[in-house]
Amino acid sequence: MSNAILFLICPALLLVACSDKPYAFVPAAASDPVRSQQIYIVNHGYHTGIVIPGEVLNEAVPELTERFGMPAYYEIGWGDRKFYQAQEANTSLALQALLRSGGSVLHLVAFSENPRSFFNGEPVISTCLSRNELDSLKSFLVSSFSRSSNNSITALQTGIYGNSHFYTAEGNYHLLNTCNKWTAKALKSSGFKVYPSVMLTSSIIMKYLKDNRHPCAHP
Repeated sequence: MSNAILFLICPALLLVACSDKPYAFVPAAASDPVRSQQIYIVNHGYHTGIVIPGEVLNEAVPELTERFGMPAYYEIGWGDRKFYQAQEANTSLALQALLRSGGSVLHLVAFSENPRSFFNGEPVISTCLSRNELDSLKSFLVSSFSRSSNNSITALQTGIYGNSHFYTAEGNYHLLNTCNKWTAKALKSSGFKVYPSVMLTSSIIMKYLKDNRHPCAHP
């Protein structure tokens, strides 16, 4: 492939990668942010999820209270509708997700244990956010739910582990818009200086967070 063709293709791919829903938010600036709001990122191998306090998401999406009550935490993941919900994932579904996705879903898991205990040895990294950063993350998570004509979220099938459920989501999964890019957009919405278009694997996400996580401070 010639350099001229690459010169035309690469910006086009970056444009596609940057224009996918859901979009990242930008936290309101604070001159001296106090970071006391703890969240977690969990690495499931090929896939990452974000863990936030249950009261935070229930406040933003009150319909969840009817399904889950008031858990201590939610883990939230985003992915291809067919692949994520499949009883047995296979190569054919994986390729279809990357090349011809039929839509996306959010997977919510409600739990009350310490996240490191609940995920039983899977890598978990915590970081702390300011109030403004948490509000921006919350806006991103709310925007990730697809809503019906009457502005309600749409529940699908029971989730894949624990007390969990799938919901229809915004955006289309593909090679340049993966579950890990969604997590990167959540981090960007939380005030981290990340470039979601290049953060397509769980290892990149976890390495970045390990090097850039914020310690918790008392308000």
